[in-house]
Amino acid sequence: MSDTITITQTGFEELQQELLELKTVSMPKVIDRISNAREQGDLSENADYHSARDERDILQARIYDIEEILSKAEVKTSAKNTGLVALGSFVTLEIVGKSKKISYQMSGEYESDPALGKISIESPVGKALMKKSKGDKVEVDTPAGKTTYKILEIK
Repeated sequence: MSDTITITQTGFEELQQELLELKTVSMPKVIDRISNAREQGDLSENADYHSARDERDILQARIYDIEEILSKAEVKTSAKNTGLVALGSFVTLEIVGKSKKISYQMSGEYESDPALGKISIESPVGKALMKKSKGDKVEVDTPAGKTTYKILEIK
């Protein structure tokens, strides 16, 4: 990971909440599962024990990742509406030639979730949109080929 990680205040708070839940809810449950499975005796063929240990390892890795992100986070407050696309902006786009509208929130790399309408400012589309204004068109190389977007609205 680089030295600093740009993230919105909302993304920072969501990661803090996820970390708290992992440490106070998820991890204690898994530790209880491991303890209960140990009491069943022979661990060499105890599927529940091995499953719980695997889950614990996954949780520990996620906890480490979140702690690392939070320690390097540079929290950016949502930009004032300057008319330009910035971190935290909500952008409505039209896919030129398809008359299809889509909306995204510009987010940091570690908080992006395209399924929830959050795209990273580091993604190809995100990079192309940054500092553009309403009415601008941007062309982006996507897996489906070149796509042209027109910015309809910035909030």
